Amino acid sequence: MMQNKEVKLRKTQKSDLEFFFQFQLDKEASYLAAFTPKDPTDKEAYFEKYTKHLNDPTINMQTILVDATIAGSIAKFEMEGDAEITYWIDKKFWGQGIATIALKNLLIVESARPIFGRVAFDNIGSQKVLEKCGFVKVGEDRGFANARQAEIEEFIYKLE
Repeated sequence: MMQNKEVKLRKTQKSDLEFFFQFQLDKEASYLAAFTPKDPTDKEAYFEKYTKHLNDPTINMQTILVDATIAGSIAKFEMEGDAEITYWIDKKFWGQGIATIALKNLLIVESARPIFGRVAFDNIGSQKVLEKCGFVKVGEDRGFANARQAEIEEFIYKLE
């Protein structure tokens, strides 16, 4: 797993967005995330959206570092008055427990409760991350997943 590697969070900087943009271009990762932008290759739209997020006081965007390498992103945001979390791990760091450690670290500094996480029905890895961090499956929803060009089921998790 994470032998002798240090996982840290730090406030996301604009220069980190280039890494995040590249991560989300990965086809397999995008498929698992499912709910992605209509055109993930539109760099201008990506930078415009996430630069605004950096300055939004309701969004806590953090960069996940493994040792000194950017390994992903994690954020708390608000949707329809509810706190939600989202994260994205660079594929080369999958299966190492990094998302779990990053989420546990975020939950220490982010006190909003209840807090929700949504995950595609077949994204088992992400479901395990939420469950290891104390989230409980509380519902299901359906939505159009741009990465799959289809309506799919998603599971809703909640941490009290």
